[in-house]
Amino acid sequence: MADNMKGIVKAVCTSPAKGTEKKPVAEAFFIVGHGIEGDAHAGKWHRQVSLLSYDKVEAFNALGAQVEDGAFGENLLVEGIDFKSLPVGSIFRCGTVVLKMTQIGKECHTSCAIRNRVGDCIMPREGVFAEVLAEGVIRPGDEMTVELPAADRPFTAAVITLSDKGARGERVDESGPAAVSMLEEAGYEIVETMIIPDEPLILKKELIRLADQRSVDLVITSGGTGFSMRDRTPEATMEVADRNAPGIAEYIRMRSMQITDRAMLSRGASVIRKGTLIVNLPGSPKAVRESLSFILHSLDHGLKILRGSATECARK
Repeated sequence: MADNMKGIVKAVCTSPAKGTEKKPVAEAFFIVGHGIEGDAHAGKWHRQVSLLSYDKVEAFNALGAQVEDGAFGENLLVEGIDFKSLPVGSIFRCGTVVLKMTQIGKECHTSCAIRNRVGDCIMPREGVFAEVLAEGVIRPGDEMTVELPAADRPFTAAVITLSDKGARGERVDESGPAAVSMLEEAGYEIVETMIIPDEPLILKKELIRLADQRSVDLVITSGGTGFSMRDRTPEATMEVADRNAPGIAEYIRMRSMQITDRAMLSRGASVIRKGTLIVNLPGSPKAVRESLSFILHSLDHGLKILRGSATECARK
């Protein structure tokens, strides 16, 4: 994939409300850590700016749709760059503006304006999202360049705590912060943390999103690995897996058995979905810290293999 990919901004679009078609504007001011000034999707999150390939819209219009610029909810319509083919972490430069790609595609909202009008929307499968790293103004006709992420960039991680009481605000989450602290100390970039109830469907949805759209290197879950009827984390994890990676979970149990016999009751799984490694940990802060201390030093090599920056090697 070329590291010197270039494109031309065909349209800059904004909207005052989410779920509506954006309208072309003569120029837009991009604010660091926020997005486009005056745009409904701006804010302190990872989807501050949306980008779509002009070529994809032209192909869609060739089928008879004839949608206008901004109709798919895109902020930037760019000719010559196939955004979907780029990895998360790619850098887009346009004048003084610097954007970092954070997500590929999104969940389709059946109530979106363009889908209701023409029966389809390509943004969920072709669009990408970015955060603003450097401010400035972008206008139609400006050149955009692409820089691929460095092979030795820090690994990204997300931490999910599963707790019915925690999700209701009835219990302070200590396990998630414990995992975040250890991961950050090990050099990981934490891109998301969340507390969700012990609901398999919710967990599966988040795991799929983090792997498929955000391309997170490592997802750590805490909780839901015991014998309670509500403990369904391993089952939900296995259901979204492309491949099993049982050695990690087995090693955690083996090392934990040296501390307490009850470690045999932990049912945590470890799997791979696309380029994402998902590891289930127990729910207690102590068990989270112990489990991560067992595996963090060896995860580095496995994650590099998943990313394609290292190769398998046999011990001599």
